[in-house]
Amino acid sequence: MSKRDYYEVLEVSKSASIDEIKKAYRKMAIKYHPDKNPGDKAAEEKFKEAAEAYEVLSSPDKKQRYDQFGHAGLGGSAGFGGGGRGGFGGGMNMDDIFSQFGDIFGGHFGGGGSSRGGGRRVNRGSNLRVKVKMNLEEIANGVEKKIKVNKYVACKPCHGSGAKDGSSFNTCSTCRGTGQVTRVTNTILGAMQTTSTCPTCGGEGQSITDKCTVCHGDGIVRDEEVININIPAGVAEGMQLSVSGKGNMGARGGVAGDLIIVIEEIEHELLKRDGMNLFYDHFISFVDAAMGTNIEVPTIDGKAKVKVEPGTQSGKVLRLKAKGLPDINTYSRGDILVNINVWTPQQLTKEEKALLERLRDAENFKPNPSKKDRGFFERMKQYFE
Repeated sequence: MSKRDYYEVLEVSKSASIDEIKKAYRKMAIKYHPDKNPGDKAAEEKFKEAAEAYEVLSSPDKKQRYDQFGHAGLGGSAGFGGGGRGGFGGGMNMDDIFSQFGDIFGGHFGGGGSSRGGGRRVNRGSNLRVKVKMNLEEIANGVEKKIKVNKYVACKPCHGSGAKDGSSFNTCSTCRGTGQVTRVTNTILGAMQTTSTCPTCGGEGQSITDKCTVCHGDGIVRDEEVININIPAGVAEGMQLSVSGKGNMGARGGVAGDLIIVIEEIEHELLKRDGMNLFYDHFISFVDAAMGTNIEVPTIDGKAKVKVEPGTQSGKVLRLKAKGLPDINTYSRGDILVNINVWTPQQLTKEEKALLERLRDAENFKPNPSKKDRGFFERMKQYFE
């Protein structure tokens, strides 16, 4: 099922400010929160949908890609593969969503606190950015690549907990395990309640009594991981794809950041790219131009034979329909446009000069442009109308 437009989900315009987006998300989250709609699967899906929309529109980088490419630019349902962690797009799970609440709701939901997670801080790892080079064939057909990434992963001896035996934890006495402290201040307007991160445990709600000797209590270590990525057909130079949950792992049982794939296009030796279309320059002799000929044109997956009609003028553009690159968002495909250039010889023998002298004044060798012989820019224009 296709995803709804994120602006439509949050009921904001594309020109909405970050504050307006945050306010709209807060409104939707309160309305569809699972604790306020127990057992209502439809409300829970709308709650997740709103959180996913906010996660994209609140990030300048993701918002820019979404505005330019739609869901496909983020790995959504428009062609970037499956859901879940490790795939493009993937969506958000409930842990991801509630980890946002510290920013949106000040750590408590509706002033009474959420029954999920107890307000304890969830450490999120940083994103990683890697460049992936692709040739024209890979761009045209899509490709699966294996890349080796050096990053922070969960410490194996302590299973990412940071504790030596995996259970050496003390509940924070200051926040009693919630990760937050609440202060009530009496004002002329009445009692004002404020919530902040616990200064003792840093929001984790607990402390380690016996730290792991490998990661020294961090729960993460540097290591290499081989990651399989499926890159869809039709990507372009500079396009960024996000692999959810494949970035650096968060400390002490946290969640992983994302892996950002930046496409780097390897230039083709013969074909030049312009969007979905490919351009190729082919040179023929003026004899072939006058009498007609068959030529071979390189394509993405081989060669194609093309007929050049008798009387073809230099600058004539031949179209190989649907032989170009696919559109990442649709099923349409570009063309290969072959620009015919008539080659003029630069050195001639005496015999060749004599032959040409005999033809110089022949009636059919005198320039006689007709109305059909339009200029180059006019000929090119017809292919883009």
